[in-house]
Amino acid sequence: MKRFHVHLHVEDLGKSIGFYSKLFAAEPTRVEGDYAKWMLEDPRINFAISTRGSRPGIDHLGLQTDDPAELAEMKARAESADMALLDEGETTCCYARSEKHWVTDPQGIAWEHFHTLGNIPVFGEGSKGDAAGACCTPDTTALATAESSACCTPAPRGKPVGIAVKPSNTCC
Repeated sequence: MKRFHVHLHVEDLGKSIGFYSKLFAAEPTRVEGDYAKWMLEDPRINFAISTRGSRPGIDHLGLQTDDPAELAEMKARAESADMALLDEGETTCCYARSEKHWVTDPQGIAWEHFHTLGNIPVFGEGSKGDAAGACCTPDTTALATAESSACCTPAPRGKPVGIAVKPSNTCC
């Protein structure tokens, strides 16, 4: 089964946690100094907020899978439809280790497809930008080949089609 994912950038984490906790009638399942996440069952959603963005608003949307086979099926559908796809493989971001890839819709909105492998105690492992920000969301406006950024993501495998890694401070 899949879970819808929404990631927002917020200016005031505490105020936003209070608002969304009341809106969802539930406390976050994870809270860090720069991040909070709700794993809701009704509706089935992974709703995350962070202060790591350049401006408030929607950073990206996504689908989280319960098992690796679902993720492989989503990737195969994207590849067969000739969608621009960035395969990150196993990576760390947003206090989690995940297997993921990205596609972009016709409006340029990044969609993250991922399967969470486990939690980690830091925003991202092995990255220079952990303290200053994150940079996991692909740049949906660039149509050049992807180059590795210094944060959250490994160097892309192969040559992605029509998508580049955003050098700014965004993440899942």
